[in-house]
Amino acid sequence: MASESDGAARVAWIRSRMPLLARARVDFAESRPFDGLKLGMSLHIEPKTAVLLEVLAAGGAEVVATGNHGSTQDDIVAFLRDSGMTVFGRRDDSLEQHERNVRAVVDSTPDLLLDNGADLAAGVLAAGTAGTVTGGTEETTSGGLRLRGELAGAIPFPTIVINDSPLKAIGENRHGVGQSVVESVMRITNLMIPGRRFVVAGYGWCGRGIAQYLRAFGGRVAVAEIDELKAFEAALDGYRVAPLTELAEWGEFFITATGHPGVLGPDVLELLPDGAVLANAGHFPWEIDTDALRAMAHTVTEVDAAIDRFDLPDGRGIVLLAGGRMVNLAGREPKGNSLEAMDLGFLLQTLSLERVATRADTLSPGPQAVPDDIEREIARRFVASMGASR
Repeated sequence: MASESDGAARVAWIRSRMPLLARARVDFAESRPFDGLKLGMSLHIEPKTAVLLEVLAAGGAEVVATGNHGSTQDDIVAFLRDSGMTVFGRRDDSLEQHERNVRAVVDSTPDLLLDNGADLAAGVLAAGTAGTVTGGTEETTSGGLRLRGELAGAIPFPTIVINDSPLKAIGENRHGVGQSVVESVMRITNLMIPGRRFVVAGYGWCGRGIAQYLRAFGGRVAVAEIDELKAFEAALDGYRVAPLTELAEWGEFFITATGHPGVLGPDVLELLPDGAVLANAGHFPWEIDTDALRAMAHTVTEVDAAIDRFDLPDGRGIVLLAGGRMVNLAGREPKGNSLEAMDLGFLLQTLSLERVATRADTLSPGPQAVPDDIEREIARRFVASMGASR
């Protein structure tokens, strides 16, 4: 059973390795930009997130939070609750319970939103309480797409999309996600990377990073990308580029990183070779059509908590990692992105939330990029923290 003391030891180690957030915590304890404000959060609850919440609480925020489905770490929930925060959720929550957790955060009527996948933004709109929200941030590609698609024109408050930041794109998505996804696939499967054939679906910043780190380990990498300019870039970066249906029989491992549903659908699944391994790096567990895969199989075997084998009537066996959820956070021994990458990404969160809390009148309603002055200040701090300025 997870305990607060387990979480405290892990958070202490990570806190000691996040110098950008350490400085922000000192600054916020003095300036108190969130005094009198309630922060509603829906974000993966793991040790690095706990350090972020400590910084926001030091700035005066009352925190009401929940994790994302399948990635919550119970010892960190216990630690945050012991620290006086209201936190909903467990790692083994069903999707229905997770949706109730999100509604509980919405029902607390937060002033600020720290969102991941636009679940809170959609929730306050559905609840009719969007008018009481000062503003917020959105962490992911998937959430940004949702704000500009399904929820376009409906958000009456400013939402800074952290994923629009070039700092996040390079530091957290390309290098953080790229490294952690490849590490997680290796850790979960214990299979060799060198010489194996990998298909990366999507060549956005996360897909770039995954492809880069796979190749660095000696993998043979192909890219499937429907955007012509990104496909052009992938080709000039030296990857084989083709549609998924053409790469399906060639690949041994398939990793999705698009933010869109149904990327690995029945048309691709029926072409995969025996033993193909499927993993998803996107926020929502919809990029791999797990319902179609389950319907195709005559037997599903749970190899362990992070590996399922689907045996098909034609004799093929298809392996799915982490149930199709985010493989670097929902898999076995989840670590997520590197501490340095998240120190950078979460400083973007803290300074963007500070801007919303103190200068919302300078921002326009709806989704928007991180202000340029924040980007440049964080870039200076990050380079200095690495000693690269000396």
